[in-house]
Amino acid sequence: MTADEKSASARRWTPESVSAFGRAVGTRTGVAVLAVTLLSLSLRFFALGSRVFHWDEGRVGYWIQRYAENGIWEYHAVIHGPFLYHVNKYLFQLFGASDFVARVPVAVVSGLLPLTAWLFRERLGRVEMIGVGLFFAANPIILYYSRFMRNDVLLAAFMVYALAFYVRLFDTHKPRYLYAGTLMLGLAFTTKENVLVYVVTWVGAAVLLLDHRLQLVAGADDRKAFLREQVRKTMDSPRAIRWVLHLVLGLLFFFAVVVFFYAPRSRGIPEPGLWKAFSNPATFPAVIEEATLGSWESFVGKWGEGNQKSYLDTFKTLGAVLWKSSAALLALAGVGFLVDRYVGDKPRDVVAFTFYWGFVSILGYPVIVENAFPWEVVHAVVPLAIPAGVGLAVLVRWGSEAVTDGDAVSATLAALLVLLVSGQVATTAATTTYMHPADQYLDDAESDRNALVQYGQPAEGLRPTLERVRYAATHNEGTDVLYYGSDFYVANESKNDRWAAGGGWYDRLPLPWYTEMYGAKVDSTTDLQEVGSNPPPVVVARAGDREAVAQRLDGYRAFEEELTLWGSETVFFVDEDALPPGSRGGGAANESSGTANESGGSN
Repeated sequence: MTADEKSASARRWTPESVSAFGRAVGTRTGVAVLAVTLLSLSLRFFALGSRVFHWDEGRVGYWIQRYAENGIWEYHAVIHGPFLYHVNKYLFQLFGASDFVARVPVAVVSGLLPLTAWLFRERLGRVEMIGVGLFFAANPIILYYSRFMRNDVLLAAFMVYALAFYVRLFDTHKPRYLYAGTLMLGLAFTTKENVLVYVVTWVGAAVLLLDHRLQLVAGADDRKAFLREQVRKTMDSPRAIRWVLHLVLGLLFFFAVVVFFYAPRSRGIPEPGLWKAFSNPATFPAVIEEATLGSWESFVGKWGEGNQKSYLDTFKTLGAVLWKSSAALLALAGVGFLVDRYVGDKPRDVVAFTFYWGFVSILGYPVIVENAFPWEVVHAVVPLAIPAGVGLAVLVRWGSEAVTDGDAVSATLAALLVLLVSGQVATTAATTTYMHPADQYLDDAESDRNALVQYGQPAEGLRPTLERVRYAATHNEGTDVLYYGSDFYVANESKNDRWAAGGGWYDRLPLPWYTEMYGAKVDSTTDLQEVGSNPPPVVVARAGDREAVAQRLDGYRAFEEELTLWGSETVFFVDEDALPPGSRGGGAANESSGTANESGGSN
């Protein structure tokens, strides 16, 4: 081969090799992001049904079971959006109701969050994408509430999906990303009412990004000219008309999603409903009105009053949860934002946007929340995971450059910082999510409080007693569970079939979820004579009524449990003959309390 032929061959080989190298690097990064996503899903699905349902999970789960049976549903803002109702209804019908199945939608939606890093690949580096994915996968508070049948993680995740698809739309100009992002935005509106806060936050962050752009332009006249030029380019583009059509279709698509989820279901009752409207189209206007205007009034009303408590007290409470669960993420989010803004050639919009989104949420949620519950900080942590991933990449890059330069001290320090961050995240996630998911404290000395567990979480020891109730209910005819006392009394149990339940039903939570799942027939009374006349296999009463109830039961064993973290001591009297065979032989409930009581080990 001549020299000229070799030179020509080299010229052909070089771009092909560079392209091949780029594809290989992209493939390796994609595989790494996929591996992080599989880790994320595994962390969520491992022992997903082991923790006993929280009070809030119990009430929503009960009404989903009732909806699956009677086909009646309408939106009530106090129990939040319809997403879980409609999705879990079909899951329950297909696979049966269980703690595991009920939590699957949240686990899946949040578990796939690391994949969004790949949609930011034009805006983030390889290590940054992996770092973002790892924070989405393993941050303790995201992980804990990803294994929880609540809407907060769903809302935050859908909004990140929407942002990722919209960013990809700007990067590729492909309409499919407009519709994907709009679908995610529509689903976010079906989860929880504070999606309105997200919209306000996004608008504010967008204004700040526009200010970034204008700061790059020299003077006031130049900035006006810049804005006019951008508007002119947009309007004069030959694609403008086509994009207007896509935007109109996207808006219609958004409303279609909202109407489908918010439209009432009214099987068997004389009220308008979505499926009825297909056989009677004249009712469609009423259905659409209820799904849009009717829901909107309730939707906005839920967040109209805001926090009636002290801002500082609420900020301190939420701040303590944020710090204990996400100190590393907070620190690295600040590092990522500052380095990207002041060290690089040009600040990246996605890093600044998500930092503003999360930072404003930290400051703003104490103003708007009704109660300072730990799940509220999810709405700040999820967006901050993106600048935190950038911050983690800064440490990795620092260490890599130190190794290249032979700077052993800097390389060691960078490695120690990465290990410290990893250790803090992993340790906190393991103790709060797996070792003590329903305990008030993380240690036997009761000095380290579990900041992620909310008061409505029953203690872990309740599970064996629930299994005894299940066994008794499945081997009995007639009434299976009798509640005694004013705390639990409901004059008409059928009133509980549709929202809202009556009487003392709420003090029973989360038990109604389980008794409904077991197919147990439930009744209640405030008359002690009725307890002793023909008692069912299970009688439930407050601990303060234990002695009075025990005197009217013969051959029953008593199991005392907490229905919340503290202050809800409740006794389950179970007929000795109705216990599972391996659990019999423990004495009667009206004997000495020392032998009759089996504590659930509540903390």
